[in-house]
Amino acid sequence: MHVSFKGLANNTVLSGAINGKRLLGQLLASVEEPAEPTPLFLDFAGVEVATASFLRESVVRFRDLMRGKRSTLYPVVANADESVLEELNVLMGADGDAMMCCRLDDKGHVTGATLIGSLDPKQRLTFNLVNHLGETDAGTLMREHSKDEAIKQTAWNNRLAMLASLGLVVELPQGRAKRYRPLFAEKADGH
Repeated sequence: MHVSFKGLANNTVLSGAINGKRLLGQLLASVEEPAEPTPLFLDFAGVEVATASFLRESVVRFRDLMRGKRSTLYPVVANADESVLEELNVLMGADGDAMMCCRLDDKGHVTGATLIGSLDPKQRLTFNLVNHLGETDAGTLMREHSKDEAIKQTAWNNRLAMLASLGLVVELPQGRAKRYRPLFAEKADGH
């Protein structure tokens, strides 16, 4: 799925909390819940400026609403230029938050997927392991990556759930258990 922020706002300069809240309303009205987990590309192509207050009230609040209700939508910032990414990075870093960003090529394929913001070292390790393994669960991580530290399955579950709540990995319910996979088929850069 794909939403053009320039088209939705009808502007190339996106600033202010009030405008961010207005666009959030439009965004919520324009998306439908897919049956399967799906990245929703919040496309910033053609946007010259997006302030931190606008991004907080639109992009971050939308991500928090979608992930808070365990939506099958996983918001990703796409095609943002350096100035927009800088504002988003400041916003994410100030809150100890993180979000996936990427570029989309002419055919809509993901290139340059990266995490922007900050994760604590344990979350970073878990994010990198999910991206490396392709799909996993807490039990597997405990058995294969807890030998030296004796990290319990509950700790792995908590880390994986936190990453899913940020929309950084996809949560796949399987009865009472859950598996997790990277947001994109190709591995995301964990740095």
